[in-house]
Amino acid sequence: MRLLMAALACLALALFARSGAAVAPPAISDAAILGDEYPALLSAFSFFGSTADKASPGLIRYTLSTPLFTDYAEKQRFIYIPKGRYLNIGKDGEFLFPVGTALIKSFGYPDATGKLKIIETRLLLNRQSGWVALPYVWRADGKDAELKLGGARAPVTFRKPDGSQASISYAVPNKNQCKQCHSDAGAITPIGTRYQNMHFSNDADKRRLFDWVQKAKRGSQPPPIADARWNDPSSGSLEARSLSYLRVNCGHCHKPTGSASNSGLFFDGNIVRPVSLGIGKRPVAAGRGSGNFDFVIEPGHPERSILIYRLKSTDPGIAMPEVGRATVHKEGAALLEQWIREMKR
Repeated sequence: MRLLMAALACLALALFARSGAAVAPPAISDAAILGDEYPALLSAFSFFGSTADKASPGLIRYTLSTPLFTDYAEKQRFIYIPKGRYLNIGKDGEFLFPVGTALIKSFGYPDATGKLKIIETRLLLNRQSGWVALPYVWRADGKDAELKLGGARAPVTFRKPDGSQASISYAVPNKNQCKQCHSDAGAITPIGTRYQNMHFSNDADKRRLFDWVQKAKRGSQPPPIADARWNDPSSGSLEARSLSYLRVNCGHCHKPTGSASNSGLFFDGNIVRPVSLGIGKRPVAAGRGSGNFDFVIEPGHPERSILIYRLKSTDPGIAMPEVGRATVHKEGAALLEQWIREMKR
């Protein structure tokens, strides 16, 4: 019934638009967010207008100081909080979202004209039963996106920061792969929404977000210190920028409650002992992934460090992270190589 009502609303909006009258953007559908169904079309939520670049005014847009690397894709990130609901900030700076929240992230590449062409939009929906991850792939005409629980592939050609051109088979993760990265103690949770790593270009949006925080918990204040930006030397030391990079790209799995906890490597920022970061640490399991090297990080020797070996590989049996890339992030690897090279032996 909820999906039928959403479809009727979309039809009415389309007919109204054809009449030539001014069209107000449809209200975001709390019913679609909270329902038990998995809507077949992204338009059921009304997060966007007629195309992916027309975000609803009900969304809060943000960027990250250090984003997760995904084959050089450009990303657009949004938060939706339902009316009358509020959020808190946890002790580590992570936002604690209420039921009914939607986190929306679109991925794309510039086309021949320089305009960003969105390939997919991933949703995290906070329902009564917990968070649900849903991947949607945009149709060729860019007017709607279809649910792809089994994932999808799309040929993409793009230009890297160094000017070289790359062609890849871009991977949209399936529902289980979404869960793999977003797993915390067996449950799906958001990653990346830590105040220290977030920026809001629109001051009104930032005020709106923190008004909700204040209403949820009197006196709650955001942590004052921002994370170092991985590619900005003025934002922090080489070590601080390297740890920010590892936290964002590896820490969602490599943490005590993550899917890679048995590795003994913890990059989420809560455990900073050298051995927990891999410094002078032998791998839990040897084999092809170790590259026949002895240590995860060998101070002074990035060329003999397993961490760098895996970051610079695209072999599915070796590459880390395991999901989300078909190319090597040369700039990120170079940062970590410099960090390791300058470590005291």
